[in-house]
Amino acid sequence: MTRRLLLSFLTVTVLVLVALEIPLAMFFGDRERERFASLVENDATVLASIYEDTLDGDAPLEPVHAESYRLDTGARVVLVDPGGISLVDTDADVPRDFSTRPEIVTAVMGRHAVGTRYSETLGMDLLYVAVPVASGGTVHGAIRITLPTADVDARVQRFWWGLVALGAMILVVMAGLSWVLARSVTSPVERLRQAASGFSAGDLSGRVQLEGSPPELRQLGEALNVMAERLDNLIRSQRQFVADASHQLRTPLTALRLRIENIGHLLEPGHDEDLASLLDETERLTDLVEQLLQLSRAERSVAVEPVDLVALASDRVDTWSAVAGDREVGIALQAPGGGAVVAVAPGAIEQVLDNLLDNAVAVAPPGSTVTVSVERRADAHVLAVADRGPGLTDTDKQRATGRFWRGDESRPGTGLGLAIVRSLVESHGGQIHLVDVGGGGLRVEVTFPVVA
Repeated sequence: MTRRLLLSFLTVTVLVLVALEIPLAMFFGDRERERFASLVENDATVLASIYEDTLDGDAPLEPVHAESYRLDTGARVVLVDPGGISLVDTDADVPRDFSTRPEIVTAVMGRHAVGTRYSETLGMDLLYVAVPVASGGTVHGAIRITLPTADVDARVQRFWWGLVALGAMILVVMAGLSWVLARSVTSPVERLRQAASGFSAGDLSGRVQLEGSPPELRQLGEALNVMAERLDNLIRSQRQFVADASHQLRTPLTALRLRIENIGHLLEPGHDEDLASLLDETERLTDLVEQLLQLSRAERSVAVEPVDLVALASDRVDTWSAVAGDREVGIALQAPGGGAVVAVAPGAIEQVLDNLLDNAVAVAPPGSTVTVSVERRADAHVLAVADRGPGLTDTDKQRATGRFWRGDESRPGTGLGLAIVRSLVESHGGQIHLVDVGGGGLRVEVTFPVVA
């Protein structure tokens, strides 16, 4: 955003400079050329008055005046009679016929002629001025002065380069001012964006600091802070309620199960199936309460410590191998020899693996193997559990990490296992991905940032 604002400011500055400097440069060039032509025209008029008596026959022809002007200015001076034949030519000693030159024709007719043309002979632009030499209303001839325009062109070019240098300095100054202005606008907006990103990611502890920012942005920041505070309090209250309710339900549920088991012998024969169903429902409710407690703990922010994924994975594989063996399912560990250190809360990795292995062993067909792997990818360690079960559809994979979702309603469970895993992983800056396994099955990958 800063770059876009800076480019916008500089674009406007460049357009303003171009709109001002180009007309100014053209105006200065035209004025300089007009001034130059006016000076030469005045000089030509003075020379014409000097040679007026000569052409009128009252004085001898004296080319010294034309020569003196040539020496002073470098101009060529030509004096012609009414027929266009040169009487004085500072560049030639032999008379020449100038009667076909348009400026001479105009001057002999009693009018001034001023203009520029390119000289093929000299290879440069020339300014020409021709004025009549007249007295008493009678034209006795004409005088023409030609001068190279190099000097005036050089002055115009120097002025143009001065404008370019001035424009460059203005552009540099405006770039600095634009950068400061853009930063003053985008810096608080960037802080707002970062805070909003943190809020959307679940981190409601951050607050927006916009001291010195425009009032409108400060008001927006204060509104975001109030919203984050209220959301944080609401979520804390919700989590505390779930934790308290789950904790308070554990004791009565345990007592209920014991009472059901104790009254079993009092029931008449034929009610064994009803009793077993009642015990199963009680067990399911107890599991649900335990899972809710785990979920509330997973969502709490606790201190982290470095742990070795490989060591913890090896320990959980050993623990679950006996359970999996009862179901004729094997568990294999694939991990690097150097270890994989991540920063997590105590017990978090164990909870993640217990939930993933519980799901994998439950769906793995007898005779298959559940694979637990640890690997390094870029700046993250990947902990994965893969099974050879029925797998999930793409739609189910998107819903599987939600709370209380169960792909098969007939399968025991609370539907909170993957929700707990997701909460644990995301609270530590990681991600969870569900991918298909070639040949059938599901691979659940969780990533954790590498500890430097």
